[in-house]
This record gives sequence, structure tokens and C-alpha cells, in this order.
Amino acid sequence: MVTDTRPRPSVRRGFALLTSERPRPEGIRARPNGWWLAVAAVCFGAFMGQLDASIVTLTYGGLRTGFDASLAAVEWVSLAYLLALVALLVPAGRLADAHGRKLLYLYGFAVFTLASAACGFAPSLWALVAFRVVQAAGAAMMQANSVALVTTSAPRERMRGALGVQAAAQALGLALGPTVGGALVSTLGWRWVFWVNVPVGVVALVGGHYLLPRTRSRTRVTRFDWPGLLLLAVATTGTLMGVSAASGLPVPGWGVAALFVVAAGAGRAFVRRQRRAAAPLLDLALLRVRAVAYGLAGALSGYLVLFGPLVLVPVALTARGVSELTAGLVLTALPAGFALAATGCDRVLPRGLSDRGRCLAGAAVFTAASAALLVVPPGIGELVPVLAVTGLGLGMFTPANNALIMGAIPARSSGTGGGLVNMTRGLGTALGVALVTLALQAGGGGSTGRDGIRAAVVVLVVVSVVAVGAAWFGAREGVRGGVREGREGV
Repeated sequence: MVTDTRPRPSVRRGFALLTSERPRPEGIRARPNGWWLAVAAVCFGAFMGQLDASIVTLTYGGLRTGFDASLAAVEWVSLAYLLALVALLVPAGRLADAHGRKLLYLYGFAVFTLASAACGFAPSLWALVAFRVVQAAGAAMMQANSVALVTTSAPRERMRGALGVQAAAQALGLALGPTVGGALVSTLGWRWVFWVNVPVGVVALVGGHYLLPRTRSRTRVTRFDWPGLLLLAVATTGTLMGVSAASGLPVPGWGVAALFVVAAGAGRAFVRRQRRAAAPLLDLALLRVRAVAYGLAGALSGYLVLFGPLVLVPVALTARGVSELTAGLVLTALPAGFALAATGCDRVLPRGLSDRGRCLAGAAVFTAASAALLVVPPGIGELVPVLAVTGLGLGMFTPANNALIMGAIPARSSGTGGGLVNMTRGLGTALGVALVTLALQAGGGGSTGRDGIRAAVVVLVVVSVVAVGAAWFGAREGVRGGVREGREGV
């Protein structure tokens, strides 16, 4: 008697349901502007990612009291999330290119939502840190595919506008984070900072299932580059921890130097590994495309300028006796300007202005605004318009720059490209905070000294000039390697 060991049809159907992407309903797919629904679904993730990034810092006081922990220990709630997120973005994009961007995005939202609930129930600080790492894994699966889903859903001529809406959703999450976080912590307690993600996550999962298109172009992966993932994680973690340590953490000089040496060694080994591996984690040919390489440099600079003032402005204002609440309200001018420009530029700027022209104009605007901080007094009346203009420049620059990058990457590798863009954003975020803090410390007179504030502004100006240079040299010959294979259709 021969026993049939094959899975039952019901089991096979269940497995297929969990490992395949479902098509959108015909009514949604056939709508003339149905692609906007896919962009809207992605904006849920963009909003929640930035809200979570800016809201968690408001829990520090409650965590220290609730778990009787030091500030250095509590900071790992944010640090562990950031390190895991940056390390996993490119691998998540690589897996999505092979197995489906919609599939990985939805699984990412499910992991993020479940981990958020677990964070709210965490019985100890280190359990919370562990759940935050899991949450970061889900966020990486979402963020690595967010840009890719937008660019493969939108028509080529509407890509910049779609990316602007996604960037505006990120800015809105960033702007609301301190307000929402403060309200939740002061009324319901720190656990609700994590639980608030759960209902939004459920809505996003249902919406994504029906609104996101299936992946049409894929990159076959025969094996996963685990050594490459380990080397990338060591390189990014070592760099971020080294900069953080140099910014004032109680780490001896030799420890800071060791972190940078390890990071540099891992980075070099990662590049060599990618050149020799049969199935590399990152196709280095993408970085040889001018628009991609310079675009990523510009993205790093832009996000650094966006997040640097989040440290600088409160320091400058509180040194003059301004309350933290007022400083937070002043800061909202920056993301508000960003969101306004990201969504409204297409209605104001000439239709014939290219992505490269928008990058140059936006970079010039936020460079001038950063330079203005060197001469204007650090008062509320002066800072609000300067921060608003900085946000306007960044909102003009970022969507156009992302469109140049993604327009130069094949659709079959858009998940990897989106992972690169978001990894660059994570690095820019971390470096914006760390380098400004380092400049404040190195400027003398403590973090509230005028020399330290001036040194931090100089950092922002120099980085802004780098963004101008990246925009100028990055697309001098137009979008090269423009091999988009079209939109995702089903």
C-alpha cells in the first residue's frame, strides 16, 4: 500500500494564499485614477513609520519611572529600532523584488502591528527593546517597498507627484509625533504610544489587500546572501554607534575609534563580497548609474538637513528661556513647509521644469535658509519663517530627487532601490541628530553655548552645499539607465 505524502489540496490552497499576491478587484483596477488608491494605501505606512520615529522619545520619562531605568538604558528603545531598521532595509527590498512587493509590504505591516501590540504589553525594559527590534523588521519590510510600490503604480509622468504625496505623509507623521505622543503619555500612559499603531495597522492591512497591485517584474533569487547581510549590518551599526558615541556618550576615545574601524572593515568586506557573490544582496551596478549614486548622496544630505534642526532648535530656544512645548510648536514649521511643498509644487512650478531643475531649486532654497541661521537671532519670530522656508526647499527637492533615483532603476529591482532610498533616509536621520549633537559639544561652552550652536549651523550649511553639488552633477546627462519596464498592472 502506497501512502500519498503530498499535501492535501486544502493545505496547498492555504499555502498559496499565504505566499502569493492577490489581484485587486476589477472595479479598482479599471478605474482611470485607481493608482492613486495604491498611493493612498502606501501613505498609511509612510505616516505610521515617521509617527513612530518621532513619538517614542516622548515615552522616555514614563519608561524611566515605570521600569526604574537610567536614561542610557531607555535610549536603547529608540537605538535598537533604528539599528535594526537601517540594517534590514536593503535585504527586505531584495526579498521583495524576488517574492513580491505587495506580499512583503503586507507581511511587514502585520509584523509591525503585532509587535506594536507586544510593545504595549512589555513586562520589562529589555523585553520592550526586543519587541522594538521585531517592530523594526516589520517597518523595514514596509519602508523598503513603499517607494517601489508608488513608482511602479503611478504613471511615469505622475511619479514625482505621487512621491510628493508619500513624502508629505511622512512629514505629517513627523509633525504630529510630538503632539500625539505628549497627549497620549500625559493622559493614557506610555503603553498607548505603541497600542495606537494597532487600529491603523488593521485598516492598512485591509486597504493594502484590496488597493495595492501585484508585482509584475521580479528578480529571481536562487539563494540569499546571508554573509552580505551580516557585513552590511555590522557596517551600518558600527557607523551609527560610532557617531553616537562621539556625540557625547560615555565611551572612551579608543572605543569610538574601534567602532569606526570595524565599520570601515565591514563596509569594505561587504563591497568585495557583493562583487564576487553569485546572488549578491546589492547589485553594485545600480550604484554605477550617475542618477542613482549622486541621488543617494543628495537624499542623505537632504534628510540630514531635515532632522538636524530637531536637535538644534530646542537647544537654541531653551537656552534663551523658551519652554520645551513652545520649542516643539516652533519646530512644526519645518515639516509643515515640507508637506506643503511636497504636495503643492506641481501646481505652482512650471510644468516644463525637470526633476533635475526642481532638485537644484529646492537645494538652493534650503541652503540659503540654512545659511540664514548664521545671521538671524535664534528667536521665535526669526526661526519660524526660516524653518518654514527650509521645509519648502526640502519638500521641493526630496520627491524630485527620489523620482530621479527610482526612474534610473529597473522596475524588477525597484524593491532594492526603495530599500536603498529608505536606508539612506535612516542614515540621514541618525547622522542629522548625531552630527548636530557632536557639533554642539565640540563648539565649546556646553550644548547651550553660542559657539556650539554656530558650529551646528555650519554643519547644516556644508551638508546643504553637498546636496546642491549632488543635484548638479547627478543628472547632467539626464536620467541614465532609464529602463523602467512600466507600471504594475494587476
